Amino acid sequence: MPGWKNAPFHRRLSFAVSGIVRTARQEKSFRTQLGLAAGGAAGVAAVRPALVWVALFVLAAALVLALELINAALEAALDRIHPEAHPAIGAAKDAAAGAVLVASIAAAAVGGLIVLAGSG
Repeated sequence: MPGWKNAPFHRRLSFAVSGIVRTARQEKSFRTQLGLAAGGAAGVAAVRPALVWVALFVLAAALVLALELINAALEAALDRIHPEAHPAIGAAKDAAAGAVLVASIAAAAVGGLIVLAGSG
């Protein structure tokens, strides 16, 4: 049995944090999304919307970042397993990137609605 399977919680948590840090260092798109989330957070702080809007922003931003992490993990695994170009692998990578795009559009919509709600 692998040593991490039943590791203590703090050790498993360190694996997760390492994955986030590694992805932030290696993936420009993740860093871009982090910057957009930080900018969005500043915008939310400036608008000071109702807490339900803050919660929606946090969930939308977290979803985008989580999907970026999954996308990076999938790409890394596929590149390791099958380094040559293959249509099926390309399709899988494109689908994962599409998931990030869908979440990003939804997050932008939440941001727009926060602005509208704050000005009304």
